[in-house]
Amino acid sequence: MKAFWAGVLATLIVLAVGGFVVLRSGLVPANADGKPLPLEVWMAKTSLHATLRAQAPRGANPVPLTDANLIQGVHLYAEHCVICHGTAQGDASASPVARGEYPKPPQLGAHGVEDDPPGYTFWKIDHGIRLTGMPSWKTALTRRQMWAITLFLKHMDALPPAAEQAWRAVRPVKD
Repeated sequence: MKAFWAGVLATLIVLAVGGFVVLRSGLVPANADGKPLPLEVWMAKTSLHATLRAQAPRGANPVPLTDANLIQGVHLYAEHCVICHGTAQGDASASPVARGEYPKPPQLGAHGVEDDPPGYTFWKIDHGIRLTGMPSWKTALTRRQMWAITLFLKHMDALPPAAEQAWRAVRPVKD
């Protein structure tokens, strides 16, 4: 039995040393314009999904669904989010910053988050997402403002006319 555990320990040591050598040799890309490795994608998605399940607020958005609140969410999004996440024009509105980021931020006009629980979207705005360009907004926005953006994002595919007009009026960041 001692030989078995010694073999397990030796295997773990070889894997750790091998991983260190691979990292130190530059074989794992660190460039923002490179393709992610499958393990990297799996680790990032698994960690984010587990964190959201454990930490995201549950329940309804505390900001009521009104035209005024949706329009406030549109204006806050236009001020803080457009540079990375684009406009109603979707992928066509991606800014130079968004095109150069790694990983590429979703262009929410084309790839929205309407199907995400509101708490997940709020958590991402509040805390940001590690190892991406998504910052934490908790020091720049109030909780109510973050919930207003969350409200807009949840309903952006079925906005009432006034909010839809405000959303369509948001202009992309120019080159």
